[in-house]
Amino acid sequence: MFQSGRRSGKTSYLNMKQGRPKSRPLYIRLLRWVLVLALLGIGWFLYVLAQIGSVERSPALAIKDMPAADVGIVLGASMWGDRPSPGLEERLRHSLEQYQAGKFKMFLLTGGLDQEGYKYTEAEGMANYLEEHGVPREAMLLENKATSTYENLKFSQEIMKEHELSSALIMTHTFHGNRALEIAEVLGYEHPKLSLTKSKVLQPIPNTVREVLAYTKWKLVQAGLALGLDL
Repeated sequence: MFQSGRRSGKTSYLNMKQGRPKSRPLYIRLLRWVLVLALLGIGWFLYVLAQIGSVERSPALAIKDMPAADVGIVLGASMWGDRPSPGLEERLRHSLEQYQAGKFKMFLLTGGLDQEGYKYTEAEGMANYLEEHGVPREAMLLENKATSTYENLKFSQEIMKEHELSSALIMTHTFHGNRALEIAEVLGYEHPKLSLTKSKVLQPIPNTVREVLAYTKWKLVQAGLALGLDL
């Protein structure tokens, strides 16, 4: 009787053990999470690409018959020593065309010091370039502290308020336009307009990847602003 009970208990234990689902090995579970994260990353990358491209259909794009804006904000980019980089020079040439076409009344040049040892901030480098091309210094306002697109537009807005200027035409590259517009709208610019130029000197793939990362950073900043944090 006693032996029979022991056999019965052992059999029952074996049956329970066999009935339990086998847990997947740890590496299988990790692989599943890696695949999920990879799919989320690809989805986000494609979403940002769509956002970047959507700016060319934006109603904020400047049109021929629009009234002249109070300022034309040229968003800074890298300096190469004392001179604007080729990418920044593209923005400056475009801004000159817009100024000569009467699209805005005064330049607002924005961008801080790229690195220690440089003689000029991005704004100062842009001002030197424009002066060389016939624009008087009296037609320029300079913002010399910004180190990001968010700061470019935030600090420029403060300068506009100081000078009682209200309307702005924001000038930059096409790939950068959607992010710049989103930031301007979040900051409360009054009907901001865009004037964009396509780059012929910046490498498309590295530049696109960098813009995806920069847009991702901006969305984190935007989320922080919504929570009352000024990041």
